[in-house]
Amino acid sequence: MSSNFLETIKVLDGKVCNLSYHQERLESVLDSLETLKSYDLSLLISPPQQGLYRCRVIYNSQEIDISYLEYRKREVKSFKLIYDDTIVYDKKYAQRNLIDEYFSKKSDSDEIIIVKNGLITDTSIANIALYDGERWLTPKSPLLQGTTRRRYLDKGKIVEEDISVEKLKSYKKIALMNAMIDFDIIAEENIEEIIC
Repeated sequence: MSSNFLETIKVLDGKVCNLSYHQERLESVLDSLETLKSYDLSLLISPPQQGLYRCRVIYNSQEIDISYLEYRKREVKSFKLIYDDTIVYDKKYAQRNLIDEYFSKKSDSDEIIIVKNGLITDTSIANIALYDGERWLTPKSPLLQGTTRRRYLDKGKIVEEDISVEKLKSYKKIALMNAMIDFDIIAEENIEEIIC
């Protein structure tokens, strides 16, 4: 395959979760490539009928490959801030060399938070939401428009806002969002203690 893109879709006991959001993003990527190629994921995905799986869809304008991997959640309890004012990750690429390189610099932390132009964006694996005591806020300019983030915005459960590094430690809770973990609140204690 040439330049490859990725969709990661949750499958639980044979049920494909939130497929319409993944289909929409896949079509958006293909449209941006100015190709007439199209894939109907509902016809192509044939998952195992028992267990929790990560359906991995790798595609480009010529071909598509679908595989199923048993899923085990990785525990995240601490973060390291990584700064890059030029990073671009506006599509879900199969190759993420720069993000993988940054993740390797997490030291003793479990995960990274990428900061661009003084604003919080995403972790290496998920979009972020922060609770200010009244509302759950998510960065207005994430690196990637995640499908779970889009779904929670559509439901009105989160609100977009610029979140500066300076304000980060004033929030009460932090949550991660992606297709596999949905909306996972990982810190209900003092955020300052889990970010270095």
